[in-house]
Amino acid sequence: MACAQARLTIDNTADSWLARLFTAEYAGLFDVFLPSLAAWKLPLPLGGSSNHFRTEVLRRIGAWDPYNVTEDADLGMRLARFGYRTTVIASTTHEEAPARLYPWLKQRTRWFKGWMQTWLVHMRTPGKLFRELRPMGFVVFQLLVGGSALAALVHPFFLFAFLWEIATASRGTGGAATLHAWLYGATLLIGYLASITLAIIGLARRRLLDCAWALILMPLYWLLLSLAAWRALDQLVRDPYRWEKTEHGLARNSRLMEERSVPSAGVRNIAAARPRLPQGVA
Repeated sequence: MACAQARLTIDNTADSWLARLFTAEYAGLFDVFLPSLAAWKLPLPLGGSSNHFRTEVLRRIGAWDPYNVTEDADLGMRLARFGYRTTVIASTTHEEAPARLYPWLKQRTRWFKGWMQTWLVHMRTPGKLFRELRPMGFVVFQLLVGGSALAALVHPFFLFAFLWEIATASRGTGGAATLHAWLYGATLLIGYLASITLAIIGLARRRLLDCAWALILMPLYWLLLSLAAWRALDQLVRDPYRWEKTEHGLARNSRLMEERSVPSAGVRNIAAARPRLPQGVA
């Protein structure tokens, strides 16, 4: 055992619909998906904000890659390649999510670019990677690191093909168009439902089902993820080491402060209840 990853959750959930979707996404990832990977002793990408390492192990594997813009995800895979395990502990670290679109887009662009970098670096020697991660670990790496970026890149084309087949079928041009429309539609629906189900389970464990209504915007969220992925691919080619900083200290609401407040106080807007935090970047 070389690393313990705490569970991350979004603190400023009430700031916007985007922050609510971010909360649902993190709930599914850190409260459901990553703990399952850890329990099955499979490789997992680290979340970055709350990792606890054995220092001698970090030195042995070369520590963080200074050229990777998601150095935490890369490090999680490298730990697995060296034969070390990562666990997910029942400790919560609160994070501030970008509540507006452009800051969110810049952050997601960096994340996708880092996952692409991680996939390219580790796949330089696929045979060696397969031996070190073993079959299931190799599959998880492909689906989680490479697959996430690839799915986001192809999603708008897949959606366009579905709409095209629907239009073609409606003109009565043949049974093939109807069959294709059903196949495209079923695949899209399964993808949306899988993401929504994972998020709902996580939100239930966090007792945050009151924000689950935002999941109806999942198709829009996937299109935004696609935009970030294509922006990341462009940057990977033209400016691979550019790090677009995420500004913090902008949250208007804080779940953590609400939980610590006296229930009868009824404090919803934390900006009015405490001094403003200094702004910073990360």
